[in-house]
Amino acid sequence: MGKGMNLHLKIWRQKNHNAKGQLVNYEVQDISPDMSFLEMMDVLNDSLVKKGEEPVAFDHDCREGICGSCSLFINGRPHGPQEGIATCQLHMRRFKDGDHITVEPWRAKAFPVIKDLVVDRSAFDRIVMAGGFISVNTGGAPDANAVPIAKDEQEAAFDAAQCIGCGACVAACKNASAMLFVAAKVSHFARLPQGQPEREKRVLAMVRQMEIEGFGSCTNTEACSAECPKQISMDTIAQLRREYYRASCKKEK
Repeated sequence: MGKGMNLHLKIWRQKNHNAKGQLVNYEVQDISPDMSFLEMMDVLNDSLVKKGEEPVAFDHDCREGICGSCSLFINGRPHGPQEGIATCQLHMRRFKDGDHITVEPWRAKAFPVIKDLVVDRSAFDRIVMAGGFISVNTGGAPDANAVPIAKDEQEAAFDAAQCIGCGACVAACKNASAMLFVAAKVSHFARLPQGQPEREKRVLAMVRQMEIEGFGSCTNTEACSAECPKQISMDTIAQLRREYYRASCKKEK
């Protein structure tokens, strides 16, 4: 078995939201290339605990690329150097022995730091609560083939529904815009029959809440889509804009 990697880490440490944070240097040794990035962070924390130091706080849950919790900004990129994955799916084989790795939290006004690498992403929850659901009385569940849906509409809806709400789009955007996240939620329902009764109300409410939360404006740099672990397309933002203009015109009548 080959020797593991020795790595130089520079990690953001911040006691709480009001405290001043800073990047702190750490060293980890004998890291297996088969470890995930979060397992490497576990190794670091184990060593800190053994030395009587406070471990680094970071978000994680499923560690399967599903929950969107593992929000780490690694060497200047959300979720690290590999495309189409969350941090928990990033393996240390993507790095080399002796590499310097900088780990930071999502940086956005709407995502205040709670501690170290953990940020408060409840702004996303409030946007979803504003309209990212179906509340109409639909009655009993119909047969699967009772409401035909065109194949391209199905695929577009399912593609948008893949969004895991991790916030990488916000972290990647120079304006800290949440447009890709909101667009994914709006486009998902706009493409399906179940989402039609509240279609206009939904988009107006979610965009309004997005603005209240303090996210920046979208200037179409496409960084959000490029860094999205589920590779949500920019087409969803175009769909969101169409939905918003449509709803706004109907409201004015």
